[in-house]
Amino acid sequence: MRKELIAVAAAMAAGTVFAQQPNPLDAVPDKMPFDIAYGAPVSLERAEAAIAAAVAEAKKRDWKMNVAVVDSGGNLVAFQRMDGAQLASIKIAEHKALAAAMFRRETKAFENGIQSGFNYLITLDGVIGSRGGILLMDGGKLIGAIGCSGGTGSQDEASCKAGAAAVNK
Repeated sequence: MRKELIAVAAAMAAGTVFAQQPNPLDAVPDKMPFDIAYGAPVSLERAEAAIAAAVAEAKKRDWKMNVAVVDSGGNLVAFQRMDGAQLASIKIAEHKALAAAMFRRETKAFENGIQSGFNYLITLDGVIGSRGGILLMDGGKLIGAIGCSGGTGSQDEASCKAGAAAVNK
């Protein structure tokens, strides 16, 4: 009987401590996160320049990538699949670019959030929890996004960053 009382008391105490912990999701930020203005959609010329830079980075490192560029509305502008790149990564590259554009943030933010325990992120329509989706910016405005897939998340991200750097102003 005594052991049962101790167990009940310990459980109640643990519940009280847990209940007192603030939930980070309940915090109300002063400013809207990821509040980036939309600009004119990325042109085909700039989309192709971004892809060329991403592919050049991948070739330099002997990676085989699929690279997609979407405009600020998430519409596919250009795509390239390197010889031998994984076929499953075609749709993943497109998904990464789309998610970055639609949510106005790098897809690494979703990866980090999910790994940090914010599992509600996987319930949001269109999210992909893998790095390799990077915004394309012009004058502080979102003009599109680039998505890379075919390697590890860090390889995808490195290729995309090279592509974005060729376009971002």
